[in-house]
Amino acid sequence: MVESIVLGVSKVLTKQRIGRRTASIAGLLSFCLVVLASCTAPREALDTPTDSRLDRIRLGTTAQIVTLDPADAYELSSFIAIANLGDRLYSYAPDSTEIVPQLATALPTIQDDGLTYVIPLRSDVVFHDGTPFNAEAMVFSVQRFVENKGRPSFLLSDIISSVEATDTYELTVRLNYPFAAFTALLTFPGLCPVSPNAYDIGEGEFKPDMFVGTGPYILKSYGSDTLELDAFEDYWGTQPQNTGVDIQRFSSQANLYNAFRTGSIDVAYQSLDADRIHSLEELAPKEGWHVVATESPTISYLVVNVEQPPLDRIEVRQALAMLVDRHLLNERVFYGQAEPLYTLLPRSFAASQPVFANRYGDGNIDRAKVLLRESGFSAERPLNLEIWFASTSSENRLATTVLKAAIDRDLGGLVNLEPHSVEAATAYGYLDKGVYSTFMLSWYADFFDPDNYLKPFLDCNEGSIETGCTDGESQYHGSFYYSKRANELLDLQRQTTDSVTRTRSIVELQEMVADEVPYIPLWQTKDYAFAGPNIEGVALNSTQQTLLFAPIRKAI
Repeated sequence: MVESIVLGVSKVLTKQRIGRRTASIAGLLSFCLVVLASCTAPREALDTPTDSRLDRIRLGTTAQIVTLDPADAYELSSFIAIANLGDRLYSYAPDSTEIVPQLATALPTIQDDGLTYVIPLRSDVVFHDGTPFNAEAMVFSVQRFVENKGRPSFLLSDIISSVEATDTYELTVRLNYPFAAFTALLTFPGLCPVSPNAYDIGEGEFKPDMFVGTGPYILKSYGSDTLELDAFEDYWGTQPQNTGVDIQRFSSQANLYNAFRTGSIDVAYQSLDADRIHSLEELAPKEGWHVVATESPTISYLVVNVEQPPLDRIEVRQALAMLVDRHLLNERVFYGQAEPLYTLLPRSFAASQPVFANRYGDGNIDRAKVLLRESGFSAERPLNLEIWFASTSSENRLATTVLKAAIDRDLGGLVNLEPHSVEAATAYGYLDKGVYSTFMLSWYADFFDPDNYLKPFLDCNEGSIETGCTDGESQYHGSFYYSKRANELLDLQRQTTDSVTRTRSIVELQEMVADEVPYIPLWQTKDYAFAGPNIEGVALNSTQQTLLFAPIRKAI
């Protein structure tokens, strides 16, 4: 997740988050925060003797699991496994922004200063190696997450002052400054506890090919392209409705598609392109397949460099916002598999406001023409504008092609749009250098909170109206947007304990983005899974971008 959860985070770390979070650049097609939900299978299901693997689930994916060490995992693909092998203190209720206890027994008690969180813990939990889970084990896991200095360690390293076991099953965390989204941060998959008897604390001390946590599955085997999980018989919660899951990674979308069609796998998840998803949806009624889809927390948007002429003129940026036709993009690029996006916040948030729909609409050609002509552009002196995208992203390539075709058809030569692709590594190195006038990207957050979708886009440590952002997250993102008011609102929504004040600040920030157009929201993707005709219990949640294995079962 790419957002800026910590104040004063270093430039290097923030740039790493941009690279990781911009899922289009990285070639990743889905996924922000992930949490494990409990299931409802009777425990006796696992006690039935069997000499076959018929009750195991075969899952296919193209996602490569880079590491199973939660202190170093920073890919959604790794969280597919970690979210099913481990538990966190808190999770999200299905398809809801409501935070619910998991290894905690209640929401934190927060002292009046907003700095001290007291968290009661479950007393009936054991790790996969039999070690009891308690507050000391949670302290160990948090300290290891920070002190081993893995890729996601910045999420806690600046914000936490101390963490201690104030009772056997009571954890007390003290912050360096108030952070309204801290409880949401505790849903981050990498913050699952690990057994103190199986891991070490020390910089770089990672164990990428093992996992000893508290979740409903225990790791049976780990390979470069295969992963076997067995149901954990001593799990504190409801037992999985299968005896295990065998994950097979396929080298291409075509191979994953064909494996599902031929019945070689029971479930296909992550990642199929729009054409193959469309094909499977059309074949599903005849074949009896189950198509599971939900809104994803991943958003796609256009970065607009407000310091590069002619986009340094607000009326040009506003005209560009008018030209975008999200419904056309959804139809031509995604076969309707996405949702038009009119703000940087996913629609699941109550504070999400369709500010770009209200102000600009879609494909508002006539208004755009008037604004461009008033700005001095004509067919003889057109607006020449480059639009960049990652060479690995087929969806962004097609989107720019569709956008250009519509502009060429409707603008009468008033705008000359020039699509360009670039390799991801090159883009990472030059986004903050002001090289690109616009760049099409995607984003998913470390945890599902509005702060994740605002601060990494708008925050700026140093800058001015004249120079734009010279140091800060909007610079790293490539927009160079600076606003003193935006900085004030970002700090206010992070630190206030009053929900009404926080919502008001979040709404105003969205309105500022629509007014000044440092970004243009484009679409919110959907997350898809396909299951065979005899497979039940496959479910996806809009606030938890992963597949939960425990509810999946084979129909009798």
